[in-house]
Order: sequence, then C-alpha cells, then structure tokens
Amino acid sequence: MGAYYVVDPFSEPSKPAPLSGEEVSVAAKSFLDAWAEGDFPAAVEATSDAEAATNALRDFRERARVARVSYGAVRRAGTTVAFSLRALIRADGGEVPWRYQSSLKVVRNQSSGEPQVEWDPSVIHPRLGQGDVLETARAQKPELQALDRDGKALNPEDFPSLAGILAALDERYGRLVAGTPGFQVQIRESGNRAVTPLHPVTPGKPGKIRTTLSVSLQRAAEKAAKKHPESSAVAIQPSSGHILAVANHRKDGFNAAFLGKLAPGSTMKIITAAMLLEKRLVAETGKVPCPKFSTFEGATFHNVNKFDIPEGSFSDGFIQSCNTTFIEFADDVAADDLTKESQEVFGIGLNWRSGVSTFDGAVPVAEGSESAAAMIGQGRVQMNPLNMASVVATASTGTFRQPVLVPPELDGRAIVRSQRTLPRVVARQLRSMLARTATEGTAADAMRGLPGDVGAKTGSAEVGGSDVADSWFTAYRGDVAAAAVVQRGGHGGDAAGPLVREILQAGG
Repeated sequence: MGAYYVVDPFSEPSKPAPLSGEEVSVAAKSFLDAWAEGDFPAAVEATSDAEAATNALRDFRERARVARVSYGAVRRAGTTVAFSLRALIRADGGEVPWRYQSSLKVVRNQSSGEPQVEWDPSVIHPRLGQGDVLETARAQKPELQALDRDGKALNPEDFPSLAGILAALDERYGRLVAGTPGFQVQIRESGNRAVTPLHPVTPGKPGKIRTTLSVSLQRAAEKAAKKHPESSAVAIQPSSGHILAVANHRKDGFNAAFLGKLAPGSTMKIITAAMLLEKRLVAETGKVPCPKFSTFEGATFHNVNKFDIPEGSFSDGFIQSCNTTFIEFADDVAADDLTKESQEVFGIGLNWRSGVSTFDGAVPVAEGSESAAAMIGQGRVQMNPLNMASVVATASTGTFRQPVLVPPELDGRAIVRSQRTLPRVVARQLRSMLARTATEGTAADAMRGLPGDVGAKTGSAEVGGSDVADSWFTAYRGDVAAAAVVQRGGHGGDAAGPLVREILQAGG
C-alpha cells in the first residue's frame, strides 16, 4: 500500500539557519583577499550585488587612483566584520599610503544558502553613500602665504591683527601669485552636487606674496596694542611709505587702523601748522597769543584745563598743544586752505593704493565755526592711525610718500603722489617744533629716553559727547613713524603715547 504526503501550500518556508562565526569569517576573508589581490571577479562574486560592487571597486581603483590595497586588524562581532585598510594612492608621480577603518556585513544568500558579503558602498569607505563616488582629485588651491619684508612668514595665529588683511590679500592677489594645489581623496556626492574632503594625499604649494611689513615691528605693535582696549596702531617707513606694522585690539574685530574714521584731535595741528607756516602767518619763534579762550563765528574754544601762555611763541603753543593759538588765525585763512594743504602736501584723501582697502582721511571744506574746529582736528575731520602715521612721516621728510603694504610691481598699480612738497624752510620749522614736543612738550613723558632723531605730537579728541576723550599720538624716530589711537583713552600722551613709544623702540 503506497504512502501519501500532504503539503500545506499556506505553511511558511523554513528559515535559513543562522550564520556561524566560521561562515562569517570565511566569507569576509574571501572577499577581502580577492580585493587585496586585485582579483575583482572573485571579489564581486563574493558579494550580494555583483554589478554595484564591480562599479564601486572599479571607481576605487581608477577614480580614487588606488594602486593596491591591503587589509588587517580583522574583528568579528556577530555578522559584522571590521577591518583596517591600507590603500596606496597614485599622485604627483608617487604612491602615498592612506589608512582608515571600515566594515562589512555577511548575510546568507536566500537562493543558494551560501554566505556572502552584503554589498553597500560603505564597505569601500564608511562615509560613502548610495550614488556617491570616491575620487582622488586636486584640492582647493592653498591659501596665499604672506611674507614680511625679509621673507619671514606672517600668519594669523602669531599675528591676530593681520587675520583680515591676510584674507584680503589672498582674495586680491591669490590668482596673480603662482601656487599649486595638492591632491586629496574626496567623496563626490550623487549628481556632482558637493565634495567632502576625506584625506590629504599630497600638500599643495601656496603662492607667496612679500609685503612691506616687519615681523619685529608687527610683534611689538600687537603686544603694545593689547595693553589698551579699543586701540589701533600703524608704523610706516617715512623714506619709502612702506607700512611696517598694523595692530588692532578691539572687541568688534574692525580694522580701525586702516579703515577708522575718527576726529584726530590735536595731531591735526601738524597739518594746520604747516599751512600757517606756508602762508607766513606765523613763524616758529614768532610771538603769537595763547589765551585761555578764543571765539570764532559764535563758538568759544578753550585749552585743556583752560591754560594760557602769556608772551609765548608759535613753537610754545604747538608743543603745549594750545588750541587757541590756532583758532586765533581762523579768520586769516580761506575755507578751503586746510583742505588744500591736507591734499596737496600731505596726500590726504587722494585714493591711496596700498594693496588693501584703506580710508585715506578726509578734511572737507568747512564754513563758520566748523572751519576753526577743523584746525584743531575736530568737526568733520576724519583720520585713522594709518593717515596720521603718514602725516608725521611727511613732516619728518618734507615729502608725502603714499603708504604701501604690497609692492606695486606685483600688479602694476599706480601709486599716488602729492601735488607738492613742503618748502624747506617750512619743513625745517615743523621738524623743530615736533622735536621740541617730543623732548619738552606734551609728548615728552612718552618719548623720554628714546635716542636719535625724534619728533612727536599728542592729541585728545572729544567725540560723541563722551566724558573721556580719544587718545591720539603720532611720532617718528629715525626712519620709522608711528601713530596710535586709544578710544576713550584720555590724554594723548597717557594711553596712545606709550603704545607708539614701544613700536619706535622696537624699530631700533
């Protein structure tokens, strides 16, 4: 009698047996061995998706420029196998190693029952997703490397004040200065939308640009500026106009040293004195009044602490920063005389081309009491430390030389020149008064003990209704000129003066 078997068509098929640890290890090793030996047919055969694995492994070899791979440090946890990979990347004529960690998962083939690697792009690299491509390509061009006048490197880590300036140099000159980008391994997302850098293969060679800055003076300026909040300073070389240092110590990060627009207070009297001397309204040793008060066009002006100088000379009024000495001559000059002196002799407002953005000062034509205020650096007069360093530099040599940070030969830009130089007799008297100010006037405390050919001028500018004035100081020593402002720092000799002194002292 025959036997009959009844099969229930609705019964669930039996589940495949769980993978053993040995099966997982053998399947993973088969794939990794084939991949490492370059046997792509055997490698893809050991995966769950031969077509996808073939494309990925081919791209890994060709687009990622992998010469060969090896693996090690295999660790199994259930059906997952972690491993380390060492790939040799072809770039710049050599082979560079790249090491990283990845993993794979082993599953049982539902048809054959054989264990195999479950294919996923992350097997190639853990950050690789569906549709992504792993490639080795040129990285972005390295940032421009700025150098000082002696070829020493300038970087924002050592000189925080230069961060914005260095970025501006890179943006403006990066294309002009030769540099070579290196290679990097990267992921290009599906559709070529974005690139994710994974590993630098070869370093690029940054383009280099030599500036006029001096590392030693830059270091001194940064150190000095840190002693005061809201301070800025600039140093330049009078004989060339080369900018030697620029420092800012401000909460807002603003480059006030180059771009600030502040009333310069009595440091403006350098230009005003030159104008009065040129017009022969005064002479260095000539007697001029310095009363406690002076009135012009309905406005009353006074000196700090309302001092006066009976029977004093113009030089006496200058070195003690007597406001009324200058106001007394407001009726003797035309509304545009100070503007002309500023532009034609001192180069103020002439659209300087230093190599980075700068505000080049403003001495607008003024009427009424504002014209008197302009003579003592108030009203609508606007300056910054770069401008005032240039002003004192011009006074020290008699000739305006436009401040420059990047040599014009690099891009062929034209440097502006003033219309005329100071007459010799005026230059001599102005230098004499600046020297007296540094040795026996308002700048004496800050400049005391500095050897060599020196000259200085202090300034205190009351702005915005503040009870405390902005502290200004500008001076030269030999072939270094410097200027500084400390907002709400008080008298020019108290805050800005010591700052400038430190810079001049570092200048040798």
